[in-house]
Amino acid sequence: QVQLVESGGGLVQAGDSVRLSCAASRRTYSSHFMGWFRQAPGLEREFVAGIRWGTGSTYYADSVKGRFTISRDKSDNTLHLQMNNVKVEDAAVYYCALNPNGYATAAVEFKSWGPGTRVTVSS
Repeated sequence: QVQLVESGGGLVQAGDSVRLSCAASRRTYSSHFMGWFRQAPGLEREFVAGIRWGTGSTYYADSVKGRFTISRDKSDNTLHLQMNNVKVEDAAVYYCALNPNGYATAAVEFKSWGPGTRVTVSS
């Protein structure tokens, strides 16, 4: 099973930008779908953004559309999430995840998860 490790979280001010990365331990295939989820205290884990590894097609939650950009680097099997104009409500632990079966937004469909990276937003 592929291992995923996130990086790039930390403390940011509202309105600032932050870039998260996720490194996969082995090759990711064209049929795979990778996503970013987040979970704030007391809330359920929610889909933030996803990308079809082969085509690069992207999908976003309405709450982040226009502010966040998901991308992937096939050369080193790395997933990124560029977060611009960060809001207080974006504060959460962010997880990257992989679904080998293609497009999905439900967390239960994703088979591999990273340990998460925390993003804290100050107002």
